[in-house]
Amino acid sequence: MDARMATNTNEEARFRRLFHAEYDPILRYCLRRLPTADANDAASEVFMVAWRRMDAFPADNPRLWLYGIARNVVRNFQRSARRSRRLAGKIAGLSPEVVESPERQVVTNDELRSVLVSMERLRPDDQEILRLKAMERLSLPEVASVLGCSEEAARKRFERAAKRLQSKVGSPVPASTHIPCDPEGEVTV
Repeated sequence: MDARMATNTNEEARFRRLFHAEYDPILRYCLRRLPTADANDAASEVFMVAWRRMDAFPADNPRLWLYGIARNVVRNFQRSARRSRRLAGKIAGLSPEVVESPERQVVTNDELRSVLVSMERLRPDDQEILRLKAMERLSLPEVASVLGCSEEAARKRFERAAKRLQSKVGSPVPASTHIPCDPEGEVTV
């Protein structure tokens, strides 16, 4: 076996381990932000990007690297969906259809729904940092890694986003707040 074939075999084995270990958390991340059909496609695309970028694969914490890729993929899906809705509305002569976020589709608890409705009124960057902290249960250093910023910048962004959310909800949002999820990442109430 020549060196090139051995390298390809090693990369393939490394990718398989990555895929099997991290697919479910990445799929849950996408499901919290996109409709189911789009979330499945987005999760697949995350791993296609990861395969193409295996040379950038970090050995210390690959999940954070994948969250960073997923964040970009989800944003692309969301932009595409907005463009499609606007185009369909223009063609039909109607205003764009409003699609509920994945969180709103599963949450029935009034208090939690109030927080999610208020959260939807925030800027997308504020929503993302709150979701990473509360739903993905990442620490601030991990959030900083996913967002590609310093830990201090992540802390300040989180604090500002929490204050903005608090002003919309009307009650304090503690730093340790998380949306109750089962081990599979499904929102529970």
